[in-house]
Amino acid sequence: MINIAERHQYILNKVQTEGSIDVQSLCKELQVSSVTIRKDLKLLEDKNLLYRTHGGATLNNPYTVDKPVNEKEHLQSAEKMRIGALAAGLIEDNDSIIIASGTTVLAMARCIKPKGTLTVITSALNVALELVHHNDIEVIQLGGLLRKSSSSVAGPYSDNVLGNVFCSKLYLGVDGIDLEFGLTTTSASEAQLNRQMISSSQKIIVLADSTKFGKRGFGRICGIEEVDHIITDSGISDQIKKGLESLGIKVSII
Repeated sequence: MINIAERHQYILNKVQTEGSIDVQSLCKELQVSSVTIRKDLKLLEDKNLLYRTHGGATLNNPYTVDKPVNEKEHLQSAEKMRIGALAAGLIEDNDSIIIASGTTVLAMARCIKPKGTLTVITSALNVALELVHHNDIEVIQLGGLLRKSSSSVAGPYSDNVLGNVFCSKLYLGVDGIDLEFGLTTTSASEAQLNRQMISSSQKIIVLADSTKFGKRGFGRICGIEEVDHIITDSGISDQIKKGLESLGIKVSII
């Protein structure tokens, strides 16, 4: 049986090679109990060598923090524009859609070229301002408390409107996607609004660059199984892609 120092080095080597590890696999490989592995992971996390997650650990911090929208807009901007262009191409003639908040859905709004009359319901002020110049787009701006960090609204006023409509698609931006925990955002009130949007939509399309995978925000939106389609970039791992597709989720990579 290897000693604790050797066990810790094995764990660190594995997480550095694979990016993430799970407790059960480590138990089998090291022939120790799950209690021992969890203690090992805690000790290594206390030394800032990894981050514990539900059922395992990862090399990257899985927890997201809220950032101003003008700061987020410059992150992965090229990927967001390509994701947005593909998403905009899914809009059909005379469609009625919901666009949530976020810089990736804003990129999509900039790519929209309506076919016939398009109705857009949105919580995002920047999305509404982007679309208001199109004569063929009817924009319904949801009301509520304005979140300055995201330039979007949330609250009961928005919920009331969404409770009386039904749209073909929801284009949803998120702060985190975790196969076990689901979709998350940094705001509990925005997560609630997103859940109402999901209830008012036939198809859920998530726009997220690859840095969002394996992350968790404060507010849980829904389980990953509720998503119909995810559009992302080539930075997503094959393991995550296969995991999503095994759940019946369409994954488009730009």
